[in-house]
Amino acid sequence: MKKLFTLLLLTSSFAQAQDWKVVPGKITTPWSEQVTPDSVLPEYPRPQFVRESWKSMNGLWDYVITPRSASLPAAYQGKILVPFAIESAMSGVGKTVGKDSLLWYHTSFTMPAFKKGNRTILHFGAVDWQMTLYINGQEVGSHRGGFDPFSFDITGFLKKAKTQEMVVRVWDPTDQGPQPRGKQVRKPEGIWYTPVTGIWQTVWLESVPVTYIATTKQTPDIDQQTLTVSTTVVNPVPGDKVRVSVWNGTDMISEESVEPGATAVLKIPNMKLWSPEDPFLYDLRYAIVRKEKPVDEARSYFAMRKTSLGKDNNGTLRMLLNNKFVFQYGPLDQGWWPDGLYTAPTDEALKFDVEKTKEMGFNMIRKHIKVEPARWYYHCDKLGMLVWQDMPSGDLGNRWEPRPGIIGKGTDQKRSNESERAYREEWNAIMDALHNVPSIVVWVPFNEAWGQFKTAEITEWTMQKDPSRLVNSASGGNFVLTGHIIDLHNYPEPAMPQPDIYGAKQAIVLGEFGGLGLPVDGHVWQQKDNWGYQSFKTPEELFKRYSTFTDRLADLIRQGLSAAVYTQTTDVEVEINGLMTYDRKVIKNPVSSFYDVHKKLYNPALVVIKP
Repeated sequence: MKKLFTLLLLTSSFAQAQDWKVVPGKITTPWSEQVTPDSVLPEYPRPQFVRESWKSMNGLWDYVITPRSASLPAAYQGKILVPFAIESAMSGVGKTVGKDSLLWYHTSFTMPAFKKGNRTILHFGAVDWQMTLYINGQEVGSHRGGFDPFSFDITGFLKKAKTQEMVVRVWDPTDQGPQPRGKQVRKPEGIWYTPVTGIWQTVWLESVPVTYIATTKQTPDIDQQTLTVSTTVVNPVPGDKVRVSVWNGTDMISEESVEPGATAVLKIPNMKLWSPEDPFLYDLRYAIVRKEKPVDEARSYFAMRKTSLGKDNNGTLRMLLNNKFVFQYGPLDQGWWPDGLYTAPTDEALKFDVEKTKEMGFNMIRKHIKVEPARWYYHCDKLGMLVWQDMPSGDLGNRWEPRPGIIGKGTDQKRSNESERAYREEWNAIMDALHNVPSIVVWVPFNEAWGQFKTAEITEWTMQKDPSRLVNSASGGNFVLTGHIIDLHNYPEPAMPQPDIYGAKQAIVLGEFGGLGLPVDGHVWQQKDNWGYQSFKTPEELFKRYSTFTDRLADLIRQGLSAAVYTQTTDVEVEINGLMTYDRKVIKNPVSSFYDVHKKLYNPALVVIKP
């Protein structure tokens, strides 16, 4: 009987594999070959709030594309590999959807052996853009937003029978709607890329008690040597306590118990600070305690670190990390993949970009017009990589003025009420979802005037929502005095706003520069019409030019520059200005060469901060 059961499993897996293959025609990364329908991003998807009882729903689902007016479908067209967007090669489909159509998903699943009496939560890492969930033919709920995680309590919709049915309806107008959509467009060209529709992050089930912790918010204060923690508790019972404890390995550092909904302030004596050189993380344990017994438990982590401003001896504001000046330098990171588009094929692939960036001697990444899965930020936390987090843009149309101090050129976009609401809802949700991430040190609400509106209001709201981080209100133009940073974009050479004019009220950064292009035959998205801001024929020519840029940066740091962002981590579609090719198979110059020319940028003697 055991042999028969094993044979049936193998036969089932073989049948699934026969239903899926990577769509041919485009370059792929080395990791796509490691993906099978029964092993798709199997890692626990939420490293900062871990419970043991969970099940991944990734794998082959049914799909169908229908007119937008259609109701629940009775039949499906084929199989799609979740969580890869339908337009991607990894999905096994490679089709576009568009504003006049709906994308439907269907899967049948057997409930895991979760603890009897527990609630079942269905989590979605991200779905682009508007979705509705049905369980066993009943509508459970809806969500709008392409970049933030969300969940549904599906307990009341489950049948007593073992097999359950799930349907997900998705509508995504790409660049024909008011929603934040990042760099995807219907007709990709230049810096604009392939559409992404539907589920693009892990879908998973979690078992929780009737009373459980739904969300947490943890904020370090290195000056007071404290960690402030608040929680949202579902269905608390009178007398319940939320116990929070801080650990360094097996040693408990601090512990507090508070009422559900109250804030705990934990002392962190003899702090170990987190930095790119020493990314130390404390463990954090949560429990709901009832009559001295834990009802719900979860694990997390945090870091003691601070990002702030301070003046140097010339009176120029500087970005500080842990009350010291650290020049922040890193690549513009789009987070796109030739085989998975928004979605890395494996967790190893997701980590690879961060690891190589670190090995090259960068200490920062600007996550550009995209939000990543939680595990990407986990890798940055563990490896010690500072992160600037952009808000994905949308609803373009206003005029851009990249030069500071110019009147009458740049304009704010006059967004509709629906467009404003979509932006505000999603930016709020993104900031909530990522608040606990230690590596994020800067929020970037707007970039190059793309859909930029009510700049001062949005910037001030962002600063009030999270006073623990710096806010770069308008990266690359249409500047306002509100916010902590003035951010120039200049291609290809490094440049910066004049410190004696602009440096008294805001820190000066070079938010984009470089863009040196080098196509590598056999590793390009298409053979013709590729581009960079300045193109070269050999790696040696490119690196010689790049080295002059780092020499120039060292001089600008002395004068008042706090940070710089080089374009970019990898080639992306027709852009060939990456440090690596789009398929990650070629690093265009030796990692050690980059590391060697970057060392001088972190010389502490370049800047003296006033005591």
